[in-house]
Amino acid sequence: MSGRRIYLVASSGYPNYGDELTAASWLRHLAATEPDAEVWLDSPNPGGVELLLGHLHPHLRVTDTLFRLAWAAPSDDTDEVAEFAAEAVRRPGHGIPHRAAGIDLLRSVDVFHVLGGGYINALWPRHVAVLAAGAVLAADHGVRVAATGLGLLPSAASPELLDRLTADYAVMDVRDEGSRALLSGGNVTDTGADAFLGLGDDAVYDKRESPSVMMCFQSDLVDAGVEALATSALETARAWDLRGDKIGYVEAIPGQDRVVFDLISGELPGMRFYPFTEIWREGFPARRGQRWLTTRFHVHLVAAAAGAWGVAFPVRAGYYDVKHESLVTAGSRWALGTPGEVAPATHGEAGFGSALPPLLAGKQELATRVYG
Repeated sequence: MSGRRIYLVASSGYPNYGDELTAASWLRHLAATEPDAEVWLDSPNPGGVELLLGHLHPHLRVTDTLFRLAWAAPSDDTDEVAEFAAEAVRRPGHGIPHRAAGIDLLRSVDVFHVLGGGYINALWPRHVAVLAAGAVLAADHGVRVAATGLGLLPSAASPELLDRLTADYAVMDVRDEGSRALLSGGNVTDTGADAFLGLGDDAVYDKRESPSVMMCFQSDLVDAGVEALATSALETARAWDLRGDKIGYVEAIPGQDRVVFDLISGELPGMRFYPFTEIWREGFPARRGQRWLTTRFHVHLVAAAAGAWGVAFPVRAGYYDVKHESLVTAGSRWALGTPGEVAPATHGEAGFGSALPPLLAGKQELATRVYG
């Protein structure tokens, strides 16, 4: 093995379909472009990464050094977290001595790449440690540092701190306009979610026949409560005169997306449940001509990219509304619904239409900027 040592950071392995798709997209890219590289993926769930993603690059190895570092910080204050993480990277053994070997490895990499997602923000403020680690690697060790497709809202860190931490990044890319507005650097880009990188891969979609109407409702991070989401699902099915045996239900996070299914399945007999394990193994069951109801951001993204029409229900103000609206801004022609209410029945054309090819091309160009 004579390739570069590449260090990826991602919130993968939980599992969460969007996080797994993001990491899979970059791993497949690296398998095609740098098959001889030694690739490390740092995540809070390395065991899950090995099970779900371990086959995607011939030299993939997994760790949780930076997430352990983040959790060891003295508080949730982002300035304190950033300083703690920076010192730990500068002085292996400082603050978290049992992870010194991981810090030594980190300081030896050629490329440090923070993969996209909405995991560095006020919901998980300690994850700013990841950006702080990158800052030290770039400034003190000459590492090529990049961040791509990040969703930073709602922000935990001040714009001044974010600017300082990312000033030496070779690539600093976010997925929405609000995140871009937090950063003053002239080289910051907004190319959308990293999942667009992998949508040209045949492995993403399930080629089997699938129902004409699909649902996916979460039970985590829901302001209005799961009962409101169950109401939207049931009342929309009645308003659209849908039978249960014509509906499919996708689980993007195991267990957490089963709650609403269990609440509504008795009223919609015959509804087809797609567990996470099946969609990860067989592909995502989206196709042109379907109608979708979902709260999940990456479900919206992947189904719309397949040419489906749908309604997205933002469930947390300042977080999920930003995510879904970023897709609408990027060209998704889906409607936005309100939890507890019937989904809008009228719609225009399906999916992203002509907006999709530039989104895919933009991510390919971004990958070239990151890795050359």
